[in-house]
Amino acid sequence: MPRSGADILVVAVEGTTGWRGAAQELCASLSRSGARVAVAGTGPVPNVRTFALTDFVQARAARRACLAGLAEHDGAAVIYCSITAALLWPRPGAIWLDSLAAENRQGRHGIWQRPVERRRLEQAPLVLAMSSRSLDPTRVTPQAVEVVPVPVERSGPLPASRELAAVTYAGNPEKKRLSFVLDAWESARRGEETLVVAGIEPLAPRPGVEFAGRLDRSAYRGLLRRARAFIAAPLREDYGIAPLEALADGCTLVTAPAPGPYPALEIARQLDPRLVDDDLAPAIRIALDDPAPGYAERAAELLEPFSPSAVDQVVAERVLPRLLSA
Repeated sequence: MPRSGADILVVAVEGTTGWRGAAQELCASLSRSGARVAVAGTGPVPNVRTFALTDFVQARAARRACLAGLAEHDGAAVIYCSITAALLWPRPGAIWLDSLAAENRQGRHGIWQRPVERRRLEQAPLVLAMSSRSLDPTRVTPQAVEVVPVPVERSGPLPASRELAAVTYAGNPEKKRLSFVLDAWESARRGEETLVVAGIEPLAPRPGVEFAGRLDRSAYRGLLRRARAFIAAPLREDYGIAPLEALADGCTLVTAPAPGPYPALEIARQLDPRLVDDDLAPAIRIALDDPAPGYAERAAELLEPFSPSAVDQVVAERVLPRLLSA
């Protein structure tokens, strides 16, 4: 069987929508930068009961996918999409990660992952961190680190006015603290203002709340362009693509502080610190009644490092030369 001419093999755990989309964006950036890219995806991964077992199942699936990919694309440099994908790697490669088991797999939840993670960070020829804070929890000093975020850009022209008061994304209601957001909205809401909840099927009706369901990407971004504010209150945020997309589409971001790298949190603080508060209701009212002048324009400036062109420049000038010369 003839070998392919791929330069880069991207190993992707396809267990979540977020990582599937992130892997697609990375492949697109690598391709735009001139690399020949192949993908070794795990396909659907079974749901199991514990974090420790979940990570094992996903890591084992990533190992199988990588071995199959290497059999077809022998000689390609490997990028593992997530630290989990690299835990049982068959060959050292670059690791693209949002956060670490040292931070989000405390106690028994990370009993086997954390020590393996430290070894992989030491052995990887290159670590690609989605955020400058992604590696904060570790004392390991990787051989080389580059910040490569998931690209974010405006999805279309911004309207002159927005008819929706607010949007929130609740793909994982427990992690996103949807009940907390809904209670805050109930306290903050005035008149006919409406909060649209995206990412889950409709729940019990509540005054001033609409459920948009699971939207495709185009419809969801269109929803953001119609909203004045985006409300977030995650338990922790490894990356947080939804708040970044909301900022890109001109929403004012209201968020509770949360642990994790969460790059949108620092941007929100720079734009208007009044809107970063555990007490969401007053912050929601400030966003709707007294938004900071020029908020969307300043958000666009702060999001420039997340733009496809900025990410492509890092990939072309700093990532590919290191990977392809190894």
